[in-house]
Amino acid sequence: MKFLTSAAAVAAAAAALFSSVANGLSEDEMARLAQDRPSRTDSYIQKMDMALYGVSTQSGVDRSTWTVNADSSQSGYPPQYAIDSNISTIWESEQTPVMTQYPHNLTIDMKQNYFVTGVTYLPRQDGQLNGTVGQHIIELSTDGINWGKPAAFGTWYDDNELKTANFSTTQARYLRLRALSDSGNRVPYSSVADINVYTVPSYTAPNPAASGAFGSSIDFPTIMVAAAVLHGTGKVLAWSSWEFDQFLQSNSAGFTYTTTYDPASQSVSERIVVETGHDMFCPGLSLDSLGRPIVTGGNNAYKTSMYDPSTDAWTALAKMTVARGYQGQTTLSDGRIFTIGGSFNGGQFLKNGEVYDPKTNTWTYLSGCLVQPMLTADTAGLYRADNHGWLFGWRNDSVFQAGPSRNMNWYTMTGNGTQAAAGVRGNDADAMNGNAVMYDASQGLILAVGGAPDYDNSSATSNANIIQLGNPGTAPKVTQIANMKYPRAFANSVILPDGHVLILGGQTYAVTFTDTNAVLVPEIFNPTTLTFTPVASLASIRTYHSTALLLPDASVIIGGGGLCGNCTVNHFDAQIYYPPYFYNSAGGPSVRPVINSVSATTFAVGAKLTVTVNMAISRMTLMRYGSATHALDTDQRRVPLTTLSSSGTTYTVQIPNDTGVMIPGAWMLFAMVNGVPSVATTVMVTN
Repeated sequence: MKFLTSAAAVAAAAAALFSSVANGLSEDEMARLAQDRPSRTDSYIQKMDMALYGVSTQSGVDRSTWTVNADSSQSGYPPQYAIDSNISTIWESEQTPVMTQYPHNLTIDMKQNYFVTGVTYLPRQDGQLNGTVGQHIIELSTDGINWGKPAAFGTWYDDNELKTANFSTTQARYLRLRALSDSGNRVPYSSVADINVYTVPSYTAPNPAASGAFGSSIDFPTIMVAAAVLHGTGKVLAWSSWEFDQFLQSNSAGFTYTTTYDPASQSVSERIVVETGHDMFCPGLSLDSLGRPIVTGGNNAYKTSMYDPSTDAWTALAKMTVARGYQGQTTLSDGRIFTIGGSFNGGQFLKNGEVYDPKTNTWTYLSGCLVQPMLTADTAGLYRADNHGWLFGWRNDSVFQAGPSRNMNWYTMTGNGTQAAAGVRGNDADAMNGNAVMYDASQGLILAVGGAPDYDNSSATSNANIIQLGNPGTAPKVTQIANMKYPRAFANSVILPDGHVLILGGQTYAVTFTDTNAVLVPEIFNPTTLTFTPVASLASIRTYHSTALLLPDASVIIGGGGLCGNCTVNHFDAQIYYPPYFYNSAGGPSVRPVINSVSATTFAVGAKLTVTVNMAISRMTLMRYGSATHALDTDQRRVPLTTLSSSGTTYTVQIPNDTGVMIPGAWMLFAMVNGVPSVATTVMVTN
């Protein structure tokens, strides 16, 4: 789709975006970001098109026969103004003679059933923001009586730009927007300039027992570029940059827009973190030995920040010795944190490793942890060649680097640090924007998938390899397996409690800040057959700057993408994927075990744990809590536990006596019945 703007508008957009940009973006990236960037509102009529959603069969619906009702209306602002295709007219809920309070409901009868895939909401365009919908619920119904689960819910950002809610295709005649708050908490009434829907002409839902299913979409006020699952509560903490929708700036903003999603209350809240003086875009990220996110570098390239879920507080930590952005980072077997590379920001030079000690709040530069051996041959040079190392904490405080370079390496923290070559990743080439996950840490098994020779403007591969680690310093075993069904760069991989790996999103041809060549069909890797199976399709495109994480209920959250200002590829949403183990053969909910008690929720490696469950089970599994940015999650790993004894539904299991396998921190304990997991119990593993 082509958006029509004048040359002057393009020049103005480019000047606004790039007047103070540093960050060393390539000329090609700068050109893409400077392309046609009209206001989402100014191009509203044109954007009511499939390009907003990226699925070619979607189109707007004729609204001429629609009717609409509201629970209240202000005189002169009837609900019909919300569907009249005139963005200068608005509906407002009643203010006089009675000021009605939230929630406010607007219900639309589309007069026939459609297969609905998305909804757009346009706030008032008269220069005011009063009544702009913030917290909201979008519901669909075939009869106007039975509404079921929300199609979407969440919080929209406080501005007058077009808002979108994309969700899995749902048949409906009726649409209800429930406004729960003003986006700026200014007034108790609501306003709407326009509402529209998107549809497909036909749709057959896949069998969830085979393909899984996506649940409600979650609308975020920021873009989910980086995220961590918080232990204990299961909340998802996500953030973008110094702005809710872009990252370009002069590296001096010193604050970050964050969003917290609470699955328990299905609420979405926003917060601007100013207390650490840290713009946390393009950081290193990992969870420490207490399960706290440690965020390093990025737009403020020397900074280190920590978030403590127990106090809901951000704290500035010691600065790194080297300025970094897009570095690799992982937590070690002794709880320290290692980082290396990161020439995206802070200058382009050989950025050897350094290690953070949380006990002393100090960083130590490791001149012997050489970055040179792990560089890719990216055509953009060092600016890209040291980005996003695939790092795994292993035994004796060692780190294994599995990619993205085809050359693999071992690093240790001994003395000034050491580096040793670990061979090549089979027949694989450099795999920028691919990823790797440790799906069975007890066996040292890593799945490495996808990627492209160059970070940008490069064809992705569907390559897949199994890497099996032994002792630090020894060459791992690399086995090439059958390819994925789709080539992917910028995809996310998430380990599931049953040992399968879910791979979502990505592009067949890697181009940052675009949704072209997107892969909408996820696939699941089977560790027994070593094959990949396509599953239920995404509702939104997930490419560059998207993120996915395992949740304690064994579902997966996938969200984000974009972060390029007033562009058409910003994705202010997330969605929950429920893998096939949530469903029985008939497509109904599976019977899941329940953990009734655990003998200890904090224990050391090598401990024996007694767990009581409500039914007979086949296995217990530990999954480390995850954090991710730019499709890289070095925290997640899976450890299947050995059952020592059982009595009825009480089981004693052995925790591996290996800190390289059991990296200290917060873990999720799952009980499994023939591959069907319980909701997790959070435990803390110490070293």
